[in-house]
Amino acid sequence: MYRALDQQLDQQPLLAARSPSWLHRRLAYFVIACLLAAFCIAVPYSRIQLPIVTAFVPIYATVILVNDLITAALLYAQFWVVRWTWLLVLASGYFFTALILIPFALTFPDIFTPSGLLGAGLQTASSLSICLHMGILIFVIVAMVIRGSREATDMYQRAPAQTIGLSIALVIAIVCGLTWAIISFDAIVPKLFLSNVLLSSGASFMLAPIIALNIIALVLLVVRGRSVLDLWLMVMCCTWLIEVLLGGLFAGSRYSLGWYTGRIFQMAATYIVLLLLLSEPTALYANMARASIQRRGARQARQTAMDTMAASIAHEIKQPLTAAITNAYVGVRQLKNAEPDLNELRAVLTDIGKDCRRIGDIIGGVRSMFKTSTHDRRLLDINTIVQDTLATVELDLRLQRVIVKTDLNNDLPPVLGDSGQLHQVFLNLITNASEAMSAVTGRPSVLTIRSSSVTGSSDIAVTVEDTGIGITGRDGDRVFEPFFSTKTAGIGVGLAICKVIIEAHGGSLQHCANEPYGTAFRVTLPKGDE
Repeated sequence: MYRALDQQLDQQPLLAARSPSWLHRRLAYFVIACLLAAFCIAVPYSRIQLPIVTAFVPIYATVILVNDLITAALLYAQFWVVRWTWLLVLASGYFFTALILIPFALTFPDIFTPSGLLGAGLQTASSLSICLHMGILIFVIVAMVIRGSREATDMYQRAPAQTIGLSIALVIAIVCGLTWAIISFDAIVPKLFLSNVLLSSGASFMLAPIIALNIIALVLLVVRGRSVLDLWLMVMCCTWLIEVLLGGLFAGSRYSLGWYTGRIFQMAATYIVLLLLLSEPTALYANMARASIQRRGARQARQTAMDTMAASIAHEIKQPLTAAITNAYVGVRQLKNAEPDLNELRAVLTDIGKDCRRIGDIIGGVRSMFKTSTHDRRLLDINTIVQDTLATVELDLRLQRVIVKTDLNNDLPPVLGDSGQLHQVFLNLITNASEAMSAVTGRPSVLTIRSSSVTGSSDIAVTVEDTGIGITGRDGDRVFEPFFSTKTAGIGVGLAICKVIIEAHGGSLQHCANEPYGTAFRVTLPKGDE
């Protein structure tokens, strides 16, 4: 049941992790084809000079600024959920383009003043435009490089609010520094424009780095991209490339047909990812909510089954136990007689023995439920069992803001066991750890899972540590007892069953206090033989 739910959830995660469907690919390729067709149609007429509409620049700058701010906020929100560093870098890139548009619009000639505000020179706006184009591409390239590294597979461990705040402050500092440097050294920056309108003959050489970065970003997205977001980032880079070629290389001047068309392509590039992020969340959140409800239903079904099993065991044990207690009272009364009836006393003791054996048979039957023959067991990688279990509860852990840390030794030998039973053990331990940390405030909730070899033997140990409320000394002595629970809604058979399962595999389950907070459970299993 859980595996089916995981497969369903894997089909509907965030766009940063969701694999593109056949429809997504066809739609993306169709958009690229339309962009190329528009480019081919506009190129022959790109140098035709059109009327100067000075209001066009602040309009398109405002549109891009608002779109990129919204896109950055949505990407920051995705980073807040999954805490992948490459998403943080990508969000910072969109925030960078939004901020740098402000000095670009203020310093654009003939908008507010003939030379622009902030003491701008002839090349200030064009230099800021080059920084805008190169900046977003550099952020995309860095994000793809980080995604291909090991860091992208782990959750970012710092507080997301602090990290996002630092990235925003860094981007603001970069934009302010670039703006100051370009305005201060306008006389020595490359001459992209000969006048407020006419491009210089060397503009193509200054646009070459942007084209090269565009190509690098496209190659990385094709090679390392594997999500819906990556696919549409590739479409965005294609749009940026067309915009640079049409609005810069082939335009010849500002306010030409190519220049206007290039600015329209630039606005289209900002809409591509924004519309994607805005169109999918409703369906994604609905699917995640449905999967969460189904997972909760499965957990409740499992809890009901455990309640039923516990009630059944209690019912089966109660009858022989009551009979044994009654016979014991009868025997005690016989012993109080001056002349006890030895035959009756012998019969009473015999009945007590039968009742005790019946109770033992019931308990043995429960234990046998978790003892499978060696034909039902196979060699397993304990790290794979742990990772599969974490995937089962990944959504719940994220919703509860639990930071997951894993330290798994990849050189461990396999263990001989039942995959389903071991999965149930670690699921119970992780769920208990999560619930123990749910009531904790004032410190982060950290779940740490380690696997290692036991010193001095060939056994394998897996430790599940939490930073929860911990277990007091008196409760710690009874934590593995059947029907004992420290939770108000618990029935007290989870850890008892886990201990039975591990002991049936020839191992042991122990617990101790975790320093400085919480509890640590240690599962020890013998090395599996071929």
